[in-house]
Amino acid sequence: MMWRSPFGRRQRQQQQQRRLGSGGALRAKAMAPRLQLEKAAWRWAETVRPEEVSQEHIETAYRIWLEPCIRGVCRRNCKGNPNCLVGIGEHIWLGEIDENSFHNIDDPNCERRKKNSFVGLTNLGATCYVNTFLQVWFLNLELRQALYLCPSTCNDYVMGDRIQEEKDYEPQTICEHLQYLFALLQNSNRRYIDPSGFVKALGLDTGQQQDAQEFSKLFMSLLEDTLSKQKNPDVRNIVQQQFCGEYAYVTVCNQCGRESKLLSKFYELELNIQGHKQLTDCISEFLKEEKLEGDNRYFCENCQSKQNATRKIRLLSLPCTLNLQLMRFVFDRQTGHKKKLNTYIGFSEILDMEPYVEHKGGSYVYELSAVLIHRGVSAYSGHYIAHVKDPQSGEWYKFNDEDIEKMEGKKLQLGIEEDLEPSKSQTRKPKCGKGTHCSRNAYMLVYRLQTQEKPNTIVQVPAFLQELVDRDNSKFEEWCIEMAEMRKQSVDKGKAKHEEVKELYQRLPAGAEPYEFVSLEWLQKWLDESTPTKPIDNHACLCSHDKLHPDKISIMKRISEYAADIFYSRYGGGPRLTVKALCKECVVERCRVLRLKNQLNEDYKTVNNLLKATVKGSDGFWVGKSSLRSWRQLALEQLDEQDGDVDQSNGKMNGNTLNKDESKEERKEEEEELNFNEDILCPHGELCISENERRLVSKEAWSKLQQYFPKAPEFPSYRECCSQCKILEREGEENEALHKMIANEQKTSLPNLFQDKNRPCLSNWPEGTEVLYIVSQFFVEEWRKFVRKPTRCSPVSSVGNSALLCPHGGLMFTFASMTKEDSKLIALIWPSEWQMIQKLFVVDHVIKITRTEVGDVSPSETQYISDPKLCPECREGLLCQQQRDLREYTQATIYVHKVVDNKKVMKDSVPELNVSSSETEEDKEEAKPDGEKDPDFNQSNGGTKRQKITHQNYVAYQKQVIRRSMRHRKVRGEKALLVSANQTLKELKIQIMHAFSVAPFDQNLSIDGKILSDDCATLGTLGVIPESVILLKADEPIADYAAMDDVMQVCMPEEGFKGTGLLGH
Repeated sequence: MMWRSPFGRRQRQQQQQRRLGSGGALRAKAMAPRLQLEKAAWRWAETVRPEEVSQEHIETAYRIWLEPCIRGVCRRNCKGNPNCLVGIGEHIWLGEIDENSFHNIDDPNCERRKKNSFVGLTNLGATCYVNTFLQVWFLNLELRQALYLCPSTCNDYVMGDRIQEEKDYEPQTICEHLQYLFALLQNSNRRYIDPSGFVKALGLDTGQQQDAQEFSKLFMSLLEDTLSKQKNPDVRNIVQQQFCGEYAYVTVCNQCGRESKLLSKFYELELNIQGHKQLTDCISEFLKEEKLEGDNRYFCENCQSKQNATRKIRLLSLPCTLNLQLMRFVFDRQTGHKKKLNTYIGFSEILDMEPYVEHKGGSYVYELSAVLIHRGVSAYSGHYIAHVKDPQSGEWYKFNDEDIEKMEGKKLQLGIEEDLEPSKSQTRKPKCGKGTHCSRNAYMLVYRLQTQEKPNTIVQVPAFLQELVDRDNSKFEEWCIEMAEMRKQSVDKGKAKHEEVKELYQRLPAGAEPYEFVSLEWLQKWLDESTPTKPIDNHACLCSHDKLHPDKISIMKRISEYAADIFYSRYGGGPRLTVKALCKECVVERCRVLRLKNQLNEDYKTVNNLLKATVKGSDGFWVGKSSLRSWRQLALEQLDEQDGDVDQSNGKMNGNTLNKDESKEERKEEEEELNFNEDILCPHGELCISENERRLVSKEAWSKLQQYFPKAPEFPSYRECCSQCKILEREGEENEALHKMIANEQKTSLPNLFQDKNRPCLSNWPEGTEVLYIVSQFFVEEWRKFVRKPTRCSPVSSVGNSALLCPHGGLMFTFASMTKEDSKLIALIWPSEWQMIQKLFVVDHVIKITRTEVGDVSPSETQYISDPKLCPECREGLLCQQQRDLREYTQATIYVHKVVDNKKVMKDSVPELNVSSSETEEDKEEAKPDGEKDPDFNQSNGGTKRQKITHQNYVAYQKQVIRRSMRHRKVRGEKALLVSANQTLKELKIQIMHAFSVAPFDQNLSIDGKILSDDCATLGTLGVIPESVILLKADEPIADYAAMDDVMQVCMPEEGFKGTGLLGH
C-alpha cells in the first residue's frame, strides 16, 4: 500500500470533520467518553449506503486518525481512542527509579546478627512464653556452663570431637536440645534462630498460649530430673545450686509452746499481689503469722488435743538465683476461669532479704537480673517479653521474640511497655524513685545474689557443638550469597527493562508512519514489573474474517511498526494486525445494520400510529399482544444476530459488560423463547382459541411488521381457530363438571370422614362394634383435597393400603403403636363407611382390627386381632431405621427455649404430630416437584393398576410423613440452632452462648425433664433428635465483663500441659 504524506492526512481529517459536522468532532473528543467516540466513529453511516463504503470510512470506523493524548493533560487511559498511550502503566518507568524497586527480596544482611548483640528466637505461633524463659536461662552463665558439660549421647553423629558430614544432627534428649539451642544463641551469625526442635521435643502446642509460670515450674522439674542421672556433681546439682532454697512451715502451740517444723524446698516464691503495692509487702504477707483458731485449731501431739496455735513460714536458706512469681493470674470462683490482676507493684533493683531469713549474718543482698512481662488484660491472651540484664556487661536488653533491643545507659526501662496496653481500670501509675520500678504487667522477677567481684566467667562452647554452629553459619552465609545474587539479578533485569521501556515508549505512537495494532492488556502487562511478559496474543480481537473486529478497537492500541517489530522479535506471538487487518466486510455489515436500526425507529412510530386506528371489515390480521409489545426488541435482536456479537462488544466498550445480555438471558429462562407472532400459536400450529391473547391490526401495520419478520405465521381475520383445541376445551369443561359431581357424591356418601367428625378410637373402642377398618391417613388427606377443590385436584381412585404393609404383606404397626405414636399415620373407618369406600374406590388391600372375647370366666379377656397380621421382622427393621435416622443426622434443626423466672414452657411449644384435618390449606397442599407421582395412589388419568411398593419405598414414605408431621412452630424466647448428632454437648453450649449471651458454665440444659450435664457426650447419645426442644435456664449473669471476655476466649476446656513432655517424667 502507498502511504500518503502527513499533509495529505491533514486534508483527509479536515474533509472528515466537515462531513461529520460540528467541526473537530473526532479530534476535540479524544478525551470524550467512549460512547461519544463510538457514535462519532459511525456517524457517517447515516448518509452512506453499504455499497458506498470507502477506505476513508473504514479508517474512520477504526478511529485511525484520532489525536493522541498528552501526558499530564490526560489523567487516565482513553479506551475509546486507540492512539491514547497514556495511563497504561508507563509512569513507574519514566524518570529515575530506585534500584530497590526492581526486586521484592529483603537485604539478607538484615537477617545477620549485629555486633555485640544477642540472638533472638522465632515465635512459632504462641510460643513467646517459651522464648522469654529460654533467654533468661541462657543468660544464667552457671546454668549454661553446666549444660555444656553434659556428655552427648549422639554417638551416631559424633566421631571423636567431630560431627559426621553426611548426617544432620538431631538432639535426642532435652539437655541436648538445650545445649544446641544455647550454642546457637551464643555463636550464631543469624539475627534469630528457630526453637522448633526444642518445642517439638517438649510436645507443646505452638498455637496455644499457656501459663508461663506453670511452664517454668514444670520445665525446671524436668531438667532437674534429667540432670540427676549425670555423674559430674557440677552438672547434677546445678538446678539446686542456682534455684533451690529451703523454708520451714513452723506451727507453735499456744498452750504448751511446742514447735513443729516441716521442711520444704522451693525453686520460686509465689507471692500474692492482691491488696499490695510494693514487693516487700508481698514478701511480708508470704511470711506473716497465721492464727489457727476455732474449727481450724491445730492438733498438738504434746497436749494430745486440738489447741489454738500460730503458723508461719521461715526462710532457712536462699538460692543464688531467687525467682519471685507475682501471682497475677488467679482463679476466679465466680466465672470458673483464670483472670489477670492488672495492678501496679513496685520493686527495687536491690533487694535485701536479710530481714526475712531466720539465720542472720550471711550475704542476702540481691540484684535484679530479669523482669518477665505479660502484655494484655486477659489471662488467656496477650504477649510475653523479657527484660534481662547481661551479667558480663551490666547492660539491660529487651527480648521480644526475634527482636532484641538494648536499653540506653545500662538502665532498666519499663515505661514504654506499661503504656502499650491500656488498662480497664483508671489506676494511675505511681511515681518511682531512683533504683525502683513499678509495673502492672510484670509476672516474674529474677534476682541474683550480689557479689563483690565482677563475674568473669567465660563460657566456652564445646567443640562438637561449635562445629554444629559453624555448619549452620555456613548454611546461613550460603543463603545470604544466594539472596544477594537473586537481588542482583532482579536489579539487572529491572535496569534492562527500564532502558527498554524508556527507549520504546517514545517510539510507540504511530503517527503517519506504518502502524500495527496490539492489545491494551498486553501493553499493560509489558509495563507491569511484577509479572513476566508473555507472547502477544491477538486472537481474541479477530472477527469471523480473521481480521481486526471493529468493535474490539476499544481494547486495542495503534503503535508504530518499529515498536511492533521489536516486540515480536523479543516476545513473539501473533497474529500481527497491520493496516491490512482493517476488515471492510465487518464495516459494511455494521453500516447496513445501523441503517436498519435507524429505519426501525421510524417504523416503530408508524406502526404505533397505525395501531391506534380501528380495523374495519375483514382486512385485518391477528397479531399476538405479547409480540406487539416486544416487536421492536425482537427486531433489534434479529439485527444484532446478523451483526455478530455487536451488542456484547459494545457492552464491554461502554463499561457495563453484558448487563443487557444477562437480562435477556434471565427473561428467556423465565419465558419460553418465541419468535414474532408465535405467541398465538396453539400446540397444533393453528390459531389459538383465546381472543384475550391477540388483537386485530390493519393491513398496513401488518405489511410493516412483515418486513422485519417475513417468516412470522400469518392469520387473516377470517381464519378460524383450531378445531382440535375447541374439542379439548369442551372436554375440559365436561371433565370439570364430572369432577364436581364425583366430589359432591363422595362428600355426601362420607360426610363424617370428610369433616373429621364422630371418628372411632382404638384406645377407647366403641361399644357395639366388633370390627374397625384402617386406611392410610395420606389417602384421607388427598381425598379431602380433591373434594374441597375438584377443579384443581385430580380424583383419588385407589385406597393404596399397601403403604401400610411390608413387602411380605404383613402389617407394619402394632395395636399399641396405633393408639400412640403411629395414630397419625392411619385413619380408622366405621364398617358402614368401609362399604361405601369399597364402592367408590379401588381397594388393593383390606386392613381391619377385630375385637374378640377370650375365655368363659367373667370378666373375659379382650383381644384385638389385626388382619393381615403384624410382620415382626419388618416392624423391628422399621423401628431400627427410624432410630438410626434420629441418631445419625447432620445439620438438623433443634430449638432452645430460654426459661425466664422459673416459668415453665407451655405444652404448645412441644413438637407433636400434626396431620389432622385442622391444618391450614397451605400446610396441607404442599406442591410436589414437576413430574413427581405418588407411588400408592392412582389418579383418574393414570389408570387403575397400582405400582408395586418395596420396603425401601415404604421407609421413604414413612420418612415423608414423619418429616411433615414433626413441623415445629417456634414460640417466643426460642431460637433455632443447626446441630449434628456427633456434636458434643460442650460445642452446643458454645452455640447457645453466642445465641443467648449465656456463658457455658451458667447454662442448665434439660430435655423432656432429663438434665444434660455430660459435656463430652454427643447429642445423639443424649437423646437430642431433630426438632427437639431443649430448655435453657441461665444462672445469674457475671458482673465482671472483663471476666466474660476471658470466658469468650476459652471455648474449649483448659488442659494446660496435659499430654506434653513436661508431665512425662
